[in-house]
Amino acid sequence: MFSRIPLGPLSALIAVFFFSLNDAAIKFLSGDYALHLIVLFRSLIGLGILLIVIVPFQGGFSVLRTKRLGMHLLRGLCVVAANTTFFLGLAVLPLADAMAIFFVSPLLITAFSALLLGEHVGPRRMAAVSAGLIGVLIMIRPGADEFNVALLFPFAAAFAYAMLHVLTRKIGNTESAATMSVYIQIVFVIVSSIVGLTLGHGAYEGSGPEITDFLLRAWHWPASGDYWILALLGVASAMGGFFISQAYRLSEASMIAPLEYIAMPMGVAFGVVIFGEWPALTTWIGMVLIIGSGLFVFWREARTEADTGPHRPRARR
Repeated sequence: MFSRIPLGPLSALIAVFFFSLNDAAIKFLSGDYALHLIVLFRSLIGLGILLIVIVPFQGGFSVLRTKRLGMHLLRGLCVVAANTTFFLGLAVLPLADAMAIFFVSPLLITAFSALLLGEHVGPRRMAAVSAGLIGVLIMIRPGADEFNVALLFPFAAAFAYAMLHVLTRKIGNTESAATMSVYIQIVFVIVSSIVGLTLGHGAYEGSGPEITDFLLRAWHWPASGDYWILALLGVASAMGGFFISQAYRLSEASMIAPLEYIAMPMGVAFGVVIFGEWPALTTWIGMVLIIGSGLFVFWREARTEADTGPHRPRARR
């Protein structure tokens, strides 16, 4: 029975759950701590979980040997860029707005998978990508009097995240999900430590736009009551990173990407229940276009596979 379970999509759904928890927890902490402090704690805990729990069951520490260290570091920098820009936006934006704009990334993954990986993506799916981008423009409203520059941050995060998973597909045939997850956490620890050492004194806090305060805030040890939230962040980061890497290893990027949209209604629910944020009309319109485009891409993928027969992802050179 278990052999029939599509492990790629199942891994994606598990990852979405953990990433949604991660986003809500970071927004909850964003008013009290610097971003580099939260990320450092999260990454140290996540790295420990990977090394103690995940790696031993994935073949032991031998899986960490790699001949593609440069590609792992590049993936790490992509996810650092995606996280930094997204969380900076998340600190000042409603959760639903930030997540809705960010979730143009599965559509970008679909487009990049055609342009950079050679996966077949037909004109109808490319039209769906365009519709999703229109949804983002409706939400961002460039040129409007009430234009908020913070809305560009999750959009930038979407590009970096899309590139991350294109690289995942590129090396997924030779590198395990555990290997990719561990190196990402290592890059997070290195980058957040460097930022903390250079900006953690807090001398620049308040010197720029409000959105930068989350990055420039002074380092201070967390309150005792917040350690369980940081532990939850570490678990969510480790599990989310592992399962999303597994998903893109096992299945075509254009099939897995639309499944990530399930995080959007989760984000709306967290925003309403935890933060009392009800999405505006433009947010609902943008979300409908983005989700509808993603579901159409997924439907076209299923139709194509039904017509041609199931196939394994092609090897990449």
